[in-house]
Parts: sequence; C-alpha cells; structure tokens
Amino acid sequence: MTAPEIKYTQAFINNEFVNSVSGKTFVTLNPSTSEKICDVQEGDKADIDLAVKAAREAFKLGSTWRRMDASARGRLLLKLADLIDRDAAYIRELETLDNGMVINLTTRTIGGIGNDVRSLAGWADKIHGKTIPIDGDFFCYTRYEPVGVVGAIIPWNFPAPILVNKLCHALVCGDTIVIKPAEQTPLTALYIASLIKEAGFPPGVVNIVPGYGPTAGAAISEHMDVDVVSFTGSTEVGRLIQAAAGRTNLKRVALEMGGKSPNVVFADCDLDYAVEMSHQALFLHCGQVCIAGSRTFVQEEIYDDFVKKSVARAKRRTVGDPFDKTIEGGPQIDQDGLDKVIEMIESGKKEGAKLECGGKRIGDKGYFVESTVFSDVTDDMRIAKEEIFGPVQQIIKFKTLEEVRNRANNTTYGLAAAVFTKDIDKAFSIANTVQAGTVWVNTYFVGSSLTPFGGYKTSGVGRENGMEGLMEYLEIKTVIVKIPEKNS
Repeated sequence: MTAPEIKYTQAFINNEFVNSVSGKTFVTLNPSTSEKICDVQEGDKADIDLAVKAAREAFKLGSTWRRMDASARGRLLLKLADLIDRDAAYIRELETLDNGMVINLTTRTIGGIGNDVRSLAGWADKIHGKTIPIDGDFFCYTRYEPVGVVGAIIPWNFPAPILVNKLCHALVCGDTIVIKPAEQTPLTALYIASLIKEAGFPPGVVNIVPGYGPTAGAAISEHMDVDVVSFTGSTEVGRLIQAAAGRTNLKRVALEMGGKSPNVVFADCDLDYAVEMSHQALFLHCGQVCIAGSRTFVQEEIYDDFVKKSVARAKRRTVGDPFDKTIEGGPQIDQDGLDKVIEMIESGKKEGAKLECGGKRIGDKGYFVESTVFSDVTDDMRIAKEEIFGPVQQIIKFKTLEEVRNRANNTTYGLAAAVFTKDIDKAFSIANTVQAGTVWVNTYFVGSSLTPFGGYKTSGVGRENGMEGLMEYLEIKTVIVKIPEKNS
C-alpha cells in the first residue's frame, strides 16, 4: 500500500509548529525496511525551556485554562476524542509506518483511543473534595488542585495510545503538559498535536517536543519548573529520572517501567486455550510489550504437550510486512532492539536452554526476527531473568503451587502476572500472592481506562488509570476556617 503522507515534523510549542532552536534534525526510520521516512526537528534543552515556559504561562492564576470550568475541560477532551476517531485510519497507518506494529493491532489500539479519552474526560467535573467534621467551632474542607506543569516522556512501543493517556490524565486534572515522544516514533505524536489545536485547547496547555532522551528527556527530568514527570519506558531510564528529581526540585515522579511477568499454567487448564493465550501473551507486537508474559511456567504433567503445541503455534506465526492484514508479527523497532534480541537468544543457547524453533534474523532488510521458543529453561538463565523485549518465549517447568508461587516472585520486577487453571482456589492463591500490579485469571492483556495500572518493585512508582491514576496529577489541600458557632 502507499505510505501515508507525513504532515508534521516540527515541535509543537504554544499551539504553533516551530523549528528547533538549534536548527538540528534527526531521521526517523521505517523499521520494516530500515529506510528513512523523514527528518524531524530535534529538540533539546533550549526547546524544552520554551515549552515549559509556555506551559507555565498557561497554568498561571487567571489564565484562560485555570479559569475554565471543569466541565468545559471535559468537553474539550470529548472534542479531541471525536477528532481522533475522525482521523483514526490515517493515525493507524502512520503508527504502523513509524513503529512497525501490524495494521491489525494498530486498528485495535488506535480505534480504542477515542473511547478511552471519553472515559477519562468524564472525570473532569467529578474530582472534588469533602467536608470533614473536625472538633470545635471550625469548618473544614478539602479540595483537589492541579499539580502544575507535567513532563511526560513517551515510549516507542505504543506511541499514540500512551501519549493520549498521559495527556488526558494531566488535562482532566487541570494541569498543563510538555511531552517528549520517543525519538524512534515521533510522527503520530506530532499529528495528534495538530488535533489538540483544532479541538480548541488554549496555547501552552499542550506542548510536544521531539528529541533524544539524554538531551530533551533529561531537560524535562531536571527542569526546576516541571512539577511532575510521568514516564513509561525502561527501568534503567526510570532510575535516571528519579535521581534527577532528587537532585533538583524533588518533583513528583510516576514511573511505569519494565517487566518479566510470570504466566502460570496449571495441569488442569484448558490446554489448547492456554497455549494460544500464552502465545499471544508473549508474541503480541513481537514481544515489545512491558507486560508480556515472558516467563511461562508450566506444570510438569502437561509440560511436554504444552511445549510441543507452543512450538507448532510459533512456527505458524506469520512475520513480515506490517501493512499486510494476514501478518501477525512485524519488525523489532530498530537495530539496537534487533541486536539485543539476537544477543539474548545466543545467551539462552550458551546457558543450556533448548532452542525449539526460531532464533535467527529474517532477511537483511528491516529488523525482523523469527518467532522463537526455548524449553528446559531454568530460573538462573539470563533469558529467564532479563527483559528481552522480543519474540522469544521461555517455557519453564514447575511441580507444585507453593513452588511456583515463590519462583514467580523471585524477580526484581512486578508489573503483571497471569494464571490458567479451572481451580478457583489455585487462581486466587496466585492472584493474591504474586507481587504484580495486574493479575489475569484465564485471560491476558485485558484492561481499561478505569482499571489502575502500574507495578511493584522496579516495575514502577505510582499508577495510571482510574481515580488512582489521576491522583498522580493532583494535590490535595485541607482548609480549616474558624467560625462563630458550629451546629450539627
């Protein structure tokens, strides 16, 4: 098919598309071909300074944004939802071009953004404090107030959905925001910026600056006029952001980071269903998903059959042109991502895991990897401990509930988990004891803008979605007023 037209490549600051202060640009590549798509303006500290200045001006007392009714903020978000739905076909093609996500998946992810925005928009006039009957002649109440300027750093794996999610959380609370999209995937972010302006948001409320993490991202993390940083990405970068916050103004941080999620399959499960769900839990978007079920624990009674069926399923998985609707898996994001996957596969082989299928790069154009399955994996192997972020399934044998429960928690991560069983007692035992922010029972990848999302341990700080997610973007204030006389 014909590649979508590239309409926006400049930074979006104060409701205008502008060139970077330095005049520098960077190349964004098509991961399916390794070829250049276009040049994009490269923002750095100077551009972040301008964006934060615009966001701070939009947030000042008496501004259009601060004086806007909460219900009006909600209506602006509803308008944005309508515009995203109107242009969903274009946005999903742009996402597939720049990210390599197969078109069937971008159709679902982009197609769901509008309803997520509408759900979050509904919170705008429902965030309120309460009165508290403290002792004495006092009137006491609380109020929720926006934190201020939010800095959001977006990953490359689900660029548009995550950008819109963070943006909506900030705006529904009355904050302003400066966003840095991933340098690998800036194009849908910049197009959505045009919809922000079309929807009628005041200047400075939303600013989007493409650039690199060590420059533009670091400038957000270290900026003294940024009040909270919301980040989705690797645990390594999350540590840098948290350290930067500590060195500067002790800004709040909300971090959604890596995972090595246990997927526990008991012998009493529906075997064929568990095989398929475990396959999807790992291979969706070529394994480039933080909540992927990347440690597949299978009870010994069904282990051999599970491995056999999983290998057959992996061999059937189609990998290729992401615009082809018959294709299930596209490329890895870039050369670094490809190299990391291949290096981890080699480590699995060297450490004694059995390579059942796959394990090699596909062709020499684009960043494609064969669907790969390892059996005879042990907990001490790198492929069982480290996040691979690729199409590599590790199948690990276990004997008892007590054993697998402990092994599932033997990780520095704690983002997600799943269990497949017909025994409700086993299901609740895993769900209630595994240290993970989300646990699925007999399903995977089910979520909503209503359900809190985040991680334990090094998988994250804070939550996204639901009222719990909004709290990251709010301050709560207590007001106590002396009154002449209190009556019940």
